[in-house]
Amino acid sequence: MSELDNDRLVWIFTQMLRIREFEERVKRTFEEHPGVIRGHTHLADGAEASIVGSLATLQPGDQLMTTYRCHGYPIALGTDPNAIMAEIYGRKDGLCGGYGGSMHLCDPGRGFLGTSGIVGQGIPQATGVGFAAQLRSRSHPPTIVLCFFGDGASKQGAFHESLNLASLWKLPVVYIMENNNYNVATRSEQEDANAAAGEPLSVKAAAYSMPGVTIDGGDPLVVYETVSEAVDRARRGEGPTLVESKVYRLSAHGNLIAPPGVPLHYPEHEAITVFGNREEYDAALRGDPVPRFRMKLVEQGSLSGERADEIAAEVRDEMEAAVQFALDSPFPAPEAALNHVYA
Repeated sequence: MSELDNDRLVWIFTQMLRIREFEERVKRTFEEHPGVIRGHTHLADGAEASIVGSLATLQPGDQLMTTYRCHGYPIALGTDPNAIMAEIYGRKDGLCGGYGGSMHLCDPGRGFLGTSGIVGQGIPQATGVGFAAQLRSRSHPPTIVLCFFGDGASKQGAFHESLNLASLWKLPVVYIMENNNYNVATRSEQEDANAAAGEPLSVKAAAYSMPGVTIDGGDPLVVYETVSEAVDRARRGEGPTLVESKVYRLSAHGNLIAPPGVPLHYPEHEAITVFGNREEYDAALRGDPVPRFRMKLVEQGSLSGERADEIAAEVRDEMEAAVQFALDSPFPAPEAALNHVYA
């Protein structure tokens, strides 16, 4: 099924668990420590297989850009979850010193170039990074760029301009559209002005003479194999690929939008939106990629049930420690608000 050995398969499972547990801890912070997280957070539980399966294809020197639903990527790249949690809490020991918060993480030393709260902004930026990588490849080993964005971003003009340019110049970029079924609370295929046209959305690649493929983003091995092919193509200098990775967003858009039947983080708010319906949501839970991949590994003998439970316990301890680290971290000094500001 895959060229990955058992150690790598267990690594993928472990990173998926780490991302899920981290997101759960962020979610619980709103209930257990009210007021600690200011503003919104945007979770990616349900997309762990797509994230880790894609990042498993990277080599040293490769780079990536993502959306504001960004906590899982640096975790899988090896960034300290203590620093990520402290950043989300706005603390001095955060990954970006508390300046960025949940939606603006970055770790350039690991190739994680940053995120933005603007829908689709990373697409032209990643295209520019791909151009820089192409120029460097004249004197250095070739590197590639993974560009992650949501289905809603495919409506942005920058999406079309970027894919056009990347195809013309054969830039080493793999565009990964993580289609989580919803634009905030509007289903992707709904006949609504907020929806994105195209079924599947990967057909948009044809307009720019590049390969386009739609895959099950809930299976990390399918994601790995598909993205590997696209990465190899880009590294050979043959240009970009568009991958539509279909996932289901288990925690809704943000804190003020709840899945059906799921407790709200801010129950005092009256203007709460609910997305989806209970039947659809229950079906998504039955297809949850984390337990689904655990079952696959146990059934094929790559991992024992006992070891899977041990890994889960280790991950819970790790993320509990991240919460405590972030709570103990001091706030930035008031005068630090003037740092990095230009007049």
